[in-house]
Amino acid sequence: MKAFHVTIRGRVQGVWFRATTREQARLLGVYGWVRNTPEGDVEAHVQGEPDAVDSLIAWCRQGPPGARVDSVEFDEVEPDDTIREFRILH
Repeated sequence: MKAFHVTIRGRVQGVWFRATTREQARLLGVYGWVRNTPEGDVEAHVQGEPDAVDSLIAWCRQGPPGARVDSVEFDEVEPDDTIREFRILH
């Protein structure tokens, strides 16, 4: 299992980015969370099988229709064994 903290910058709030990220994560079997930041970005913690995590990060580079992703930054972090689903945090 691997895990990343991901920050997505661009026009990523108000375009269903969090909800569609959760849908993609659930389809891929990735656990973690996603939330908006006060700065207008979206950040997420994603963890799971390496190929699934890589696929979700690749999806974040495009995002849902209506989004404009300018950059995706990610740092490898330790997996959190207490996370068993993918949630939207508020």
